[in-house]
Amino acid sequence: MRLVTYEVQTVLGPFRRVGVWRDDETIVDANFVVAEYLRRTHHGEDAYREADFLAPVEMISFIAGGERTLQTVREALALVLPTQEQQGAKGEQLVFQREHVRLCAPIPRPRRIHDFMVVEEHVLNSLKNIPVEWYNMPVCYKGNPDAVIGPDETVGWPRYTQKLDYELEQCAIIGRRGKDISAAEAEKYIYGYSIFNDFSARDIQMREMSVGLGPFKGKDFATAIGPCLATADEFDALHAQMTLRVNGEEWSAGTIGRMRFSFAQIIEYLSNEEEIFPGDVLGSGTVGRGCGLELERWIAPGDLVEAEVEGIGVLANRIGNRA
Repeated sequence: MRLVTYEVQTVLGPFRRVGVWRDDETIVDANFVVAEYLRRTHHGEDAYREADFLAPVEMISFIAGGERTLQTVREALALVLPTQEQQGAKGEQLVFQREHVRLCAPIPRPRRIHDFMVVEEHVLNSLKNIPVEWYNMPVCYKGNPDAVIGPDETVGWPRYTQKLDYELEQCAIIGRRGKDISAAEAEKYIYGYSIFNDFSARDIQMREMSVGLGPFKGKDFATAIGPCLATADEFDALHAQMTLRVNGEEWSAGTIGRMRFSFAQIIEYLSNEEEIFPGDVLGSGTVGRGCGLELERWIAPGDLVEAEVEGIGVLANRIGNRA
C-alpha cells in the first residue's frame, strides 16, 4: 500500500490527512473510507468516532496503529470503493483526483531523523580513504525534522554555500516502539520505505566535518522525503531501481542492495540502550555515484531534481535562486 499525507483546501483553510495513493492516481481518504466501511457494517453514528481511533488522520498516529490499522483500511477499500462511491453518509469526500490535492512529505515532521552512510562505493568516492571504523559500525548524522520538505516543494538555496548537492537515498520508517532489538527481530519494526534526498551544502559541510563533528549547517536546511510511504509488505527495498535526473538528464542510478549494514543491523545498533519510536526515519545513505560530489557536477538555481524509486514514485524538487 502506498500511503500519503495530502493537503486539501476547505472553507476553513488547508487540512492535512492520511490517504491511500492508488494505481489510477486517485487519493482515497483513509479515515473517511474506514468510517463509511464501519457505518455499512452496522456501527451507525459510532462509525466516525471509531474511525478516528482505527485510522487516525495524522501519519505518525496512523503508523502507530500497526497492522490492525492497515488491515482495516484494506477491508474498507475492498468493500466501499468497488461501489464507486465518492462521498460518505455526511457528504465527506472519499476519493480525490491527484491533481486536486497537494502531496506533502508522508511524515511532515518525523519524530527523529538518523541518516546512515552504509554504501561502500559512495563512501570511497566521497572520502577517498575509508576509516577503519566505518566497517565496524553503522554511522550516521542526526537530521533536522523541522527542515523536511515534500514533493514539488522548492529547495531554498542557503546563502552560505556555492556548492549545493543532492543525495539519492531511501529511508526506512519505524512502525513500532522498541529497545535493544536484535537484527533477527528488527524487520518487524520497519513499517515502510520512502525516497530520501538530503540536500547538502558541500563546501560548508566539509569545513564543519574537518573539526571532527557535524554536519550541521551543511545539511539542516532541506531534506526531501516522498512522494509516499510504501508499506514494507509490498516493497523490495534492496532491489528497487533508483534513478536521479536533473532537468530530465539522468545523473545517478543504482540500488541500495550492497549495503555494508542492512536496515536490520542498523536498527540493532541504533536501539542498543536507546528506544526507537513510530515515525523515526532512517536514511540508507547514498547509492554509489548517487550525488554530485562523486560526479564533480553541481546542481544550479532553477534546476529540477527528480529522484525516482521503483515502487514508490518520483520525488521532484525545484532548486531556488541564490539569496
